[in-house]
Amino acid sequence: MRFSEVNLFGVYVAPISVIMVAAWFVTIWLRWGAARFGLLRRVWHPSLFVFAVYMIVLSSMVLWVARWPIPS
Repeated sequence: MRFSEVNLFGVYVAPISVIMVAAWFVTIWLRWGAARFGLLRRVWHPSLFVFAVYMIVLSSMVLWVARWPIPS
């Protein structure tokens, strides 16, 4: 897939910014689940752990979007 600008309410934005917002919402959901089950109390540095999870989610989403077929 070509990463081209996304028209968002008449404003063209970079696709990475849209993916970053989507990854942030997924990370918030995962953070809520980790806090609910007590995982964040067991890690050494919770903020660093959440940031690492965000990076994993973001890179996974970028790779997932890059594999979408180009419409003809």
